[in-house]
Amino acid sequence: MIRIGILGYGNLGRGVELGIKQNPDMELVAVFTRRNPESVKTYTNVQVVSVADVEHWKDKIDVMILCSGSATDLPEQGPRYAEMFNTIDSFDTHAKVPEYFANVNAKAIKGNKISIISVGWDPGLFSLNRLYAETILPEGNTYTFWGKGVSQGHSDAIRRIKGVKNAVQYTIPIDKAVEAVRAGKNPEFTTREKHLRECFVVLEDGADSKRVEEEIKTMPNYFSEYDTVVHFITEEELKKNHSGMPHGGFVIRSGNTGKENETKQIIEYSLKLESNPEFTASVLLAYARAAYRLHKKGESGARTVLDIPPAMLSKKNNDELLKTIV
Repeated sequence: MIRIGILGYGNLGRGVELGIKQNPDMELVAVFTRRNPESVKTYTNVQVVSVADVEHWKDKIDVMILCSGSATDLPEQGPRYAEMFNTIDSFDTHAKVPEYFANVNAKAIKGNKISIISVGWDPGLFSLNRLYAETILPEGNTYTFWGKGVSQGHSDAIRRIKGVKNAVQYTIPIDKAVEAVRAGKNPEFTTREKHLRECFVVLEDGADSKRVEEEIKTMPNYFSEYDTVVHFITEEELKKNHSGMPHGGFVIRSGNTGKENETKQIIEYSLKLESNPEFTASVLLAYARAAYRLHKKGESGARTVLDIPPAMLSKKNNDELLKTIV
């Protein structure tokens, strides 16, 4: 059995807890929280432990899944826990992945551990599909569209702004851009021409809405490159109309083959998700299995999904994969 720990018990942590029930080779050992452990009620009544005591669990956990946000938590937590545990995380600030990888890699090598970073569906599964598509169709362009759906990372980034009580952010593809790509026109877009970001924000009492809106719209790596609409609403409206976690998107490679590149070829991979955190959690668990196996082989350091052989994700052995998948 692969002994799993969950660090952080928000939507993603709860998704991991539920997902473990579908993986018979895994068991949840403990949930670690910055809150008072006695105040945290889990679905499975697993032990809840303060993060202050996490070092005492080094020999009791095979893989620690870090279920924290990319804006402020993972840049500190990722390297720190990579030295103590084999870790999986869903760091999703694309522009900072190389820097984050380097920081985690140094600590994982020092601790003789494996850390697989930026696991999820983007970055993650979409990263794989971009690689496959660009390799298969070297002449062409790759386009990634997200939504319409709730972005956990962007919503978390808004909630970190002073004066924000709660927030949800939707990423919305611009239809005209999608249609042009599917038609094989190979257009070139600015970031702003591909997606709109729509934010629904609940303010703390007395907060300055103009300041909050300006901080959202100018936030680098999250909103500054997009047309962003900000709505200020009540807590009741947020719970009633924006409590779900749908998401999805698609990767499209528009390429050409033939004697003079005259033949159009389109590769498209898509996801339609009713629960973004539950799906992301399922991806994290598959890569936890790979991290466990790599560590057992004596490997150490950071990895991304591009480094992991697909067979390492599966519960099935090689004979079963040959019969049922290949």
